[in-house]
Amino acid sequence: MPERTSSRPDVSTRLPRGTAWRAVVASTRNAWADFAATFTPLSWTLGWLGRIVAQVIFYALIGSLLGSEEQVRYLYIGAAVLATAMETLLVVSTSTRERYSGTLPLLVASPSALWPVFLGRSVQWLPSGVATATVALFVIGPGFGVTFTLADGVATFGVLVVLAITTYGYAFALAALVLRHMRLRNWATNLSYIAMMLVSGVTVPLTFWPVWVQWIAFAFPITHTLVAIRHLEEGVRPGLHVLGHVGTAVLVSLVWYVIGAVSLQRLAASGRRDGSIEFAE
Repeated sequence: MPERTSSRPDVSTRLPRGTAWRAVVASTRNAWADFAATFTPLSWTLGWLGRIVAQVIFYALIGSLLGSEEQVRYLYIGAAVLATAMETLLVVSTSTRERYSGTLPLLVASPSALWPVFLGRSVQWLPSGVATATVALFVIGPGFGVTFTLADGVATFGVLVVLAITTYGYAFALAALVLRHMRLRNWATNLSYIAMMLVSGVTVPLTFWPVWVQWIAFAFPITHTLVAIRHLEEGVRPGLHVLGHVGTAVLVSLVWYVIGAVSLQRLAASGRRDGSIEFAE
């Protein structure tokens, strides 16, 4: 009796070593081409950056209405750091374009695994988000009482980079979900942004919420990195306390990266099996 063979190609057994890395690099080039087609230096500075900084200032003005300099600083730092996470969430939008444009079936049919392609697909939002928060914190921030020493400022910039990379893991997993359920595209992004703003310590302290809400907040990397940045602004030297929060954010993001990679591989496998990959639902 002849041995039965699966109709699905075993991609992992026929890929040359380094294919995943080359797919990430090629996809990263595509990401920067996408960014260059979306913004010019002038439109990014006057349009995007100006809009986000105005949003950060708006939150700080709420603190001034409360008559508290401490609240002004608290809300300003929270809104500035949230800007990095907000831009990183745009991963969901740029990733789902592959399905709307009809290129997702070609990616599924390619010899590369699907997750390296999407891992590099939206990296343009990471430096953009870091740059936005950097301008808000270090250029505009002193006007609202937000100041850093040189050492603390350098450490804060490093934490912003970690925030972008770790939040990218969450957005990566979210994009994998939305690629399967395209109707959730706007819902998923907006609800994630609102949830971060409410429960991650951006507008009110984490301890304001019940314990079960705090546990939900721990799933967002920004919850941990924001605490580290607040400590640095208060003059707490980078030590085990600050590094502990940053390390926790990294560990949380690794879980999200794994979830995203597994979800994308399952999407590709089911698409090859039943031909369910099309333009959009």
